[in-house]
Amino acid sequence: MADKKGNVSSSRKHTLKSCMLAVAKDLLEAEALEKVKERERYMDENCPLLEIPHSKDDLVDLCTKIYDKINVIDEERYNLEYKAVMVCNEVIDLNIKIIDMRGKFKKPALKKVRMSADAMLQALLGSKHKVTMDLRSNLKQVKKDEKKEDKDLRDVGDWRKNIDDKAGMDGRKKMFQGDS
Repeated sequence: MADKKGNVSSSRKHTLKSCMLAVAKDLLEAEALEKVKERERYMDENCPLLEIPHSKDDLVDLCTKIYDKINVIDEERYNLEYKAVMVCNEVIDLNIKIIDMRGKFKKPALKKVRMSADAMLQALLGSKHKVTMDLRSNLKQVKKDEKKEDKDLRDVGDWRKNIDDKAGMDGRKKMFQGDS
């Protein structure tokens, strides 16, 4: 076959899988038979064969016995249901307590730490690796060219002076100031 340990031929895999399935099937069948036998044994112990009497008094006695057994079984069922509900409620309460305890933990405020890229790499990689990284050397040099138009737009100055300089505004301005 192959030299490596992990390689198994597909036919070998198929036979192993079929053997495993056969063993699992046998185990499931044996478990099912065991459950049937256990059920029959329980029924024989707890539920005797019913013999129906012919007289009325015997029938009344039988009915009262069956009624008493039903009451006992109902009490047991009620108690078991109550215990199950109590356990479920306790689990829910414990989960709520766990969630509350998680929620009460306050995360500490982290402080900003200024580190250079070299210091950060050294902290991540450890002192064994000496890494220098000059990020500024890789950047392009860009010169700003100020355009005359941009400068004029920024230096607007006094708005009243601009209104006076506009053509035709002198007459309108005097019209508003003349009446006073």
